[in-house]
Amino acid sequence: MSEVIKNRYEFMILFDVENGNPNGDPDAGNLPRIDPESGYGIVTDVCLKRKIRNYVEIVKEEQEGYRIYIKENVPLNRSDNEGFAYVGVTDKTIKEAKKKDPEIDRKIRDFMCKNFFDIRTFGAVMTTFVKNALNCGQVRGPVQIGFARSIDPIISQEVTITRVAITTEKDAEEKKTEMGRKSIVPYALYRAEGYISANLARKVTGFTEGDLELLWEAIINMFEHDHSAARGNMAVRELIVFKHSSELGNCPAYRLFDAVEIRKQTDDLTPRKFSDYSVVIHQEQIPDSVEVIRKI
Repeated sequence: MSEVIKNRYEFMILFDVENGNPNGDPDAGNLPRIDPESGYGIVTDVCLKRKIRNYVEIVKEEQEGYRIYIKENVPLNRSDNEGFAYVGVTDKTIKEAKKKDPEIDRKIRDFMCKNFFDIRTFGAVMTTFVKNALNCGQVRGPVQIGFARSIDPIISQEVTITRVAITTEKDAEEKKTEMGRKSIVPYALYRAEGYISANLARKVTGFTEGDLELLWEAIINMFEHDHSAARGNMAVRELIVFKHSSELGNCPAYRLFDAVEIRKQTDDLTPRKFSDYSVVIHQEQIPDSVEVIRKI
């Protein structure tokens, strides 16, 4: 196992969508998420972390130490029970066990962090047993990702589609096609910002240098195994990493993010591809103690 990370990081992800819906809003008929005041598109952190989890699950295939806690069709209690079994407790014996061993909660937490990549990375709320004292606690992960926001306001388009497959026998007697609607964004470039705390990695989850490299790989490839007709063409275009020379960091995160300027090639241009934008990093605004790494 590689060493726990020793440097603070911030990172910026630039990804785009072409003729697709990057993140549907269930409160708005699954239309692309949008800030109603500004018109800028939004992709939630939950959406991005889901794709990172899916990539890790694909490449690691349940390898020891790289299992995924938050996954489809797997109740959280099933995974929690593994932590309880590891320390040999049940809902009926937990109170007595805590009296004998005050460290039992930490042991359960450490077991979950060691075995599940997404807990070690993003943290988790594992207090799923409400009626008794048996739970795996809450873990604050060292890696945090904010909402992504589009560089320019977006316009959501509804496209009418038809299909020749009829749903019922009765409908087949009355019509030959059925109509539907599909919501797309013609093109948008999104920007997401993330943070990695070496302090939390050391004190809480044990997030390692190997985990960090896997995280970068997962971010770069998170859309490559997630293609669908609904999402159109999506791709990560830039992953800009800021590596501090210390555990607690050398400058505020906003200074680093402000040093990245993303602008259209011309003001009157309607962007329809990534090359319609330019990405400029103003190195003079970044302290010498922070290394800038462009992963793509």
